[in-house]
Amino acid sequence: MGRRSIHSLRRMKERGERFSMVTCYDYPSARIVEEAGIPAVLVGDSLGTVLLGYESTVAVTLDDILHHVKPVVRGSDRAIVVADMPFGSYQNSADEAMRNATRLLQEGGATAVKLEGGQRIVPLVQRMVAAGIPVMGHLGLTPQSVLQLGGNRVQGKSDAKAAEILDDAIALERAGAFAIVLELIPASLAREITAQLRIPTVGIGAGIDTDGEIQVWHDILGLFPDFLPKHSQRFARLAPQIRFALENYAHAVRTRDFPGADQTVDTTPSTNQVLTALFDEMETFDEMTTKA
Repeated sequence: MGRRSIHSLRRMKERGERFSMVTCYDYPSARIVEEAGIPAVLVGDSLGTVLLGYESTVAVTLDDILHHVKPVVRGSDRAIVVADMPFGSYQNSADEAMRNATRLLQEGGATAVKLEGGQRIVPLVQRMVAAGIPVMGHLGLTPQSVLQLGGNRVQGKSDAKAAEILDDAIALERAGAFAIVLELIPASLAREITAQLRIPTVGIGAGIDTDGEIQVWHDILGLFPDFLPKHSQRFARLAPQIRFALENYAHAVRTRDFPGADQTVDTTPSTNQVLTALFDEMETFDEMTTKA
């Protein structure tokens, strides 16, 4: 079996089968995702905040995304790999956006790209889809616009804003998007959008009635013990376990308990080494005898 088709998510929606997505940034994580059977992953620009230590995703570049897409693709056999188009990679011109999206598929090996925005990106989505580039949309809180939005705030709370997001979702579907992420919007609005679209919706902070759910790897695995977004949940608490393992490792090194015999090569001389040393001694003895 090859990699899943983007259309498989729509078939899951039609069957009423809610699906999961998770962000993924490297090869070993992709292998684990594959083993867990999660159907799709996002190499998101969230890597800027959770991996690179930036304050927002705005600083993430196309090269950053490419760097992380490649090992995720190599580490996964079946999962759909969606690559975020970072800030500045599609806003300047349609031609530049097409080149950058092409790189993510051609060089990175991604299955699809994700773009933030509504009506303003419809012509670009149409052009990409016509060129054979699958596009996932992203509405509600759009992190690349966080400076303009004034922070990570719930979007679509007023009737006017809710209507605008709904219109944007319908426009993206008509433009050819195969799915849409709905981030930090009221659950009632997400429910209405999901009911009106034939393509699947993927929620994050959008309630239970979206067709799928996406969460950030580090949040659901508890890798940041001091921070958890309201919309997330820790399904494991790996940070203290990792710290405990590292402390045990450091202690074993300090007390000379590691490495031990099982981790050491040639702890006893081999037969060949013993014979070689013996022959060397015999030759030395013969030379000394001859000189005498």
